[in-house]
Amino acid sequence: MRVDERVKQLMSRRTPFVHATVVRAQQPTSAHAGDEAILLSDGTIEGFVGGQCAQNSVRRAALGALQGGESVLLRVLPDGDLHFPEAAGASVVVNPCLSGGALEIFLEPQIPSPLVRICGSAPIAQALSQMCELVGFEVDQGDTDHELTDTTAVVIASHGGAEAEMIRSALDAGVDYIGLVASRVRGESVLVGVAPTTAERLRIHTPVGLDIGAKTSSEIAVSIVAELIAAIRGGGVVAVSRTAVATREAVDPVCGMTVTIGPDTVHARQDDVDHWFCCTGCRDAYLSEIGTP
Repeated sequence: MRVDERVKQLMSRRTPFVHATVVRAQQPTSAHAGDEAILLSDGTIEGFVGGQCAQNSVRRAALGALQGGESVLLRVLPDGDLHFPEAAGASVVVNPCLSGGALEIFLEPQIPSPLVRICGSAPIAQALSQMCELVGFEVDQGDTDHELTDTTAVVIASHGGAEAEMIRSALDAGVDYIGLVASRVRGESVLVGVAPTTAERLRIHTPVGLDIGAKTSSEIAVSIVAELIAAIRGGGVVAVSRTAVATREAVDPVCGMTVTIGPDTVHARQDDVDHWFCCTGCRDAYLSEIGTP
């Protein structure tokens, strides 16, 4: 599958990834300007942006970009003096195992927008849907019968019905932000049927939205989106699940590089001990030194 097709597939599945593009290469590197790869959150590399020695540096930087949510211009240089044009703001990595040459790779994390599920069809629900889309949130308007594991927030604006059941479904699915459009009195009445724990109650917002004196449907929608933005930016609400991020690291016993352990990281097991390497060259040197064929 081509990289551009894979990008579309991952985005449609709301899967976080990093798009890596070689923007500059100096021989004798095996990569060329324009080469591309996809790096997944478990450390898997799909595509080509350099040989095994370079891949370890790219993988480590890409996972950092994915966790931080910011693009990175990565410069992978061999150990020693090299005449390679400077790039302001680039992150520089010296890789002692590179046989020569240098690479400059742009790492662009692709993180899905927060997904807000809006339950109800009242005017407030309609206004909220428009406001969420305006700020770049993805919206699913319907009910909580949908799969909720990838949901950032659930806002219930049905003004009655099975509100307690909706809240319980969202709580059980682990949704961090659950809003109920209701007065304070009616909201507390609905929560009696939910019987949330103390920890669960912290995830439920009713009356939902910041207290800005909102009256109209549009004003209430603004107050809800403002509260949700605050919760995502600094209130502990996880906008997008980034599970399975490869964070285990090891030191290559041959060259001393720190390598990120992923599904395709070069590996050897000796005397029931795992060893990880930046490339097959280091692994072969290690096995040769200890006398393992």
